[in-house]
Amino acid sequence: MARTRFVALALVTSFLSVVAGQLRPLPAAGLPGDLFNQGIASRLRTDRDTTAKASTDFGQMVRAAPEAVFHPRAPADIAELIRFSAFSPAPFPVAPRGQGHSWHGQSLAPGGVVVDMRSMGRGHRAARINVSTAAGAEPYVDAGGQQLWADVLRATLRHGLAPRVWTDYLRLTVGGTLSNAGIGGQAFRHGPQIANVHELDVITGTGEMVTCSRDKNSDLFFAALGGLGQFGVITRARIRLEQAPKRVRWVRLAYSDVAMFTKDQEFLISNQASHAGFNYVEGQVQLNRSFIEGPKSTPFFSTTNLSRLASLGSRTRVAAIYYIEGTMYYNEDTTISVDQKMEAVLDQLNFEPGFVFTKDVTYVQFLDRVREEERALRSASVWEVPHPWLNLFVPRSRILDFDTGVFKGLLRDANPAGVILMYPMNKDRWDDRMTAMTPTADEDVFYAVSLLWSALSADDVEQLEKMNELVLDLCARTGMECKQYLPHHTSQDGWQQHFGAKWGKIAELKAKYDPQTILSRGHKIFPSRAADVVGVATA
Repeated sequence: MARTRFVALALVTSFLSVVAGQLRPLPAAGLPGDLFNQGIASRLRTDRDTTAKASTDFGQMVRAAPEAVFHPRAPADIAELIRFSAFSPAPFPVAPRGQGHSWHGQSLAPGGVVVDMRSMGRGHRAARINVSTAAGAEPYVDAGGQQLWADVLRATLRHGLAPRVWTDYLRLTVGGTLSNAGIGGQAFRHGPQIANVHELDVITGTGEMVTCSRDKNSDLFFAALGGLGQFGVITRARIRLEQAPKRVRWVRLAYSDVAMFTKDQEFLISNQASHAGFNYVEGQVQLNRSFIEGPKSTPFFSTTNLSRLASLGSRTRVAAIYYIEGTMYYNEDTTISVDQKMEAVLDQLNFEPGFVFTKDVTYVQFLDRVREEERALRSASVWEVPHPWLNLFVPRSRILDFDTGVFKGLLRDANPAGVILMYPMNKDRWDDRMTAMTPTADEDVFYAVSLLWSALSADDVEQLEKMNELVLDLCARTGMECKQYLPHHTSQDGWQQHFGAKWGKIAELKAKYDPQTILSRGHKIFPSRAADVVGVATA
């Protein structure tokens, strides 16, 4: 009997040891051992499967494994992790990761800890989505930084409300888009998403939890919005809302003349047209070879429509066909008036006669339109492939030069897989106190041009990266003064040129809010303090 009890006790002890090992992971060689004695240690994972999933991003252009992945239950857990690193003799990088939708390793943390923002529990106050509709006050939503915009949409629509500006893809986190800017077809009217934020909760690089706004801790507020994660982790945002429509009249208008295309786009975003015109304005460029070698139908265009567009390209002998994409929002009781408004706007435009393509969809169907394309790409196994993207803001005065040099020049005989976006925004809807950059040219309008490539082979990756370099070189050689959106630079000199006159202030705020430079090092904006120390010791 005694022997039986001994064996049973040994088995139970062994089981508990295994469980304890799962709850409190083995220390990682590159992290301070004391980290695994902290109260948050049970939420760290160091196993290879977990770290491998956090070793790349949507772009799949860079691979770099973290030492650990952290699964916080609440913002206070993140603050404790950052505080430990910041005051450790050997500070390690910490990178928040929502959907990992960066494209060149910006959300990675080699040698450090990736924070899985999506793991925050739904029960915590900051993890919920709370809509305020107090009488006499402007409605707003408080959303945790880890929340998907798709979930914010669902929560606000229950109150008949919605945020004013949307990115084209809704499976992105609130904190992720606000750390960049958050642009889309509504930005010409309301500015980017960062211009529609009233208040933030931010965890700084010293582990301090700070509530900030335009009137309170304003330097951190403006720094964090568009700040590429350099000054803190956004854990809550208070976002302005408006009445949500029920339906959307959605049109695409085809052009063979880029000058007419840009003229009409600029008219549509002007004060003259925006009051009674489109609620959303974007544009696309389709290279002629893609009509022959690309898909024969899309979620928007039927096979017949694409055949007609291909004939237009062949007949006009142009390098590309351009589309204005616009919408008008309406409700069931305003169907007649939206028909009249649409006709009045179209009468003022110069698209190719007969090349108007219209769809009528619900508001949700329109905002979540890329989801349908995602499903189609996933089914064809071409969603999770490398994405060597290049996003640029081009001054209005140089957009025709850009078209000549890139679409009619570098890309004339190319047919890369992907989408090309090209649409204007009003500069006065952006707040220059925020970190996000726009072209420095003294012009009222600039263009977003997005080369959203998908590399279907290893050769494609090399060729598309080389093409992006040629585009950037063209911009530099011809003095276009473009700015990268979702920027990637390989040197601090590149970053100083990117930020221009803002650089001194940005460096000052970095020293104040992240003095050990532990946050979001994947951007490679600031060298780590550890590297500085090593350099001094070596010297």
